[in-house]
Amino acid sequence: MANYFLHLQEKFLNITGMRHSILLLAFLIHNLTISQSLDVDLFASNLNRPVNIKHAGDDRLFVAEQDGFIKIISTNGVVQSTPFLNITSSVESGGNEEGLLGLAFHPNFASNGHFFVNYTRDVTGTSDNETVISRFTRSSTNPNLADPNSELVILTYTQPFSNHNGGELQFGPDGYLYISSGDGGSGGDPLNNSQNLGNLLGKLLRIDVNNATANNPYDIPADNPFINDSEANDEIWAYGLRNPWKFSFDRANGDIWIGDVGQNQIEEINRATLSEAGLNYGWRCYEGNSEFGGNASECSGEDNLKFPVAQYVHNAVGGCSITGGYMYRGTEHPGLNGLYFFSDFCNQDLGYLRFENGNWTMTIEPFSLGSIVAFGEDLNGELYFSTLGGTIYKIKDNNTLGANDNDLRSISIYPNPSERFVNIDFSKYNTSVPIALYIYDMQGKIVKTINRNTQIVQKIDVNDIAKGIYLLKIKAPNTKQITKRIVLN
Repeated sequence: MANYFLHLQEKFLNITGMRHSILLLAFLIHNLTISQSLDVDLFASNLNRPVNIKHAGDDRLFVAEQDGFIKIISTNGVVQSTPFLNITSSVESGGNEEGLLGLAFHPNFASNGHFFVNYTRDVTGTSDNETVISRFTRSSTNPNLADPNSELVILTYTQPFSNHNGGELQFGPDGYLYISSGDGGSGGDPLNNSQNLGNLLGKLLRIDVNNATANNPYDIPADNPFINDSEANDEIWAYGLRNPWKFSFDRANGDIWIGDVGQNQIEEINRATLSEAGLNYGWRCYEGNSEFGGNASECSGEDNLKFPVAQYVHNAVGGCSITGGYMYRGTEHPGLNGLYFFSDFCNQDLGYLRFENGNWTMTIEPFSLGSIVAFGEDLNGELYFSTLGGTIYKIKDNNTLGANDNDLRSISIYPNPSERFVNIDFSKYNTSVPIALYIYDMQGKIVKTINRNTQIVQKIDVNDIAKGIYLLKIKAPNTKQITKRIVLN
């Protein structure tokens, strides 16, 4: 890993919201030595392609695995051995972008037990697959189990190619279910689905599932923007998207944040208020703020398009596919409040947007934790993310820990990065409470176990561990623990 972090600042002059805005990019390179502004805690591991993380209005986290399992993770990071739901027999996950992709719990889940999934399945007798939005119901006798026989299919639509399935599900502050759909796949939207209001591909959909039945699986909200357009599908809330793999709502104000995966060069982050209905995000006319493939004339002018609040170019950050996240609204780390978090499947780093001085600035910090495929927030607004390799981390602020003497957080590590030895300084942790130390790799596997000795500064030999980034977990017997990141060169 390169020993630097990239601070990417993008400023937009976009007074009228037009795509011919002036884009100023400034790259500020800083050495990565001892600290960064972000850090993470290892939360759970040994999952299989965890592509969606949600809570159900309580302390548990639910994780959708791409092959068709939903797992429950308790507050201490333990993955329950019995899946909450197993629909592997229904899910088609042969392609890298197919499978069980989305999960959302009804706002009244505690009383009605309803939750919704988004998955792909094979269409018998054809070469196509289709997206399925279904409702399942929690077991009436066990809150940690769903009834696999309770499926009610809500909505289906055909996928002409195996990629660009979107797949996210979120209930908005208005109580309606929002669904992201990709443009159908291949490359360059060859069927021009995203600009075609006559299909559901390349869209953000919005439906009312509150009174779903087999005969009437959903209703159309009365204020959906195209409900009176005979040439448009009533379900459409927004269009002109390529592959909105992840989107979320800001729990503070209801704003919609969409990470839309780009084509050849540009990844974009879109933001809109909940009242902005019928927006056209511009694909395949534009990729980010740039015209794409000579298709600009297919859109009805720049004035009618919604362009990204931020974007980045692939070769500038080593990226290839954005993973949209959430606006931080938790309470554990006040310094993170108002930051929108995201990542990229290829550079494996953490990025965030901050609004300051009338502009959005973008910061990317290197972590190399693995390909990040999903973010999630718990009941209290704390943020987590998952890697395709099966590990889940919790985001924290490295600058506002406020450690006191005898606090585990007062334990320091140096040098970091290190080549042969790591010193663990217990000088501010002057207590006789025994401490156990574990070094984990980025897949959550323990590579070294250390017991604390009587030295104030304990030297740990790491020469037998391969170069890379690791997590040092420090545990006290009272169940308190912290995790610190170490880099071995």
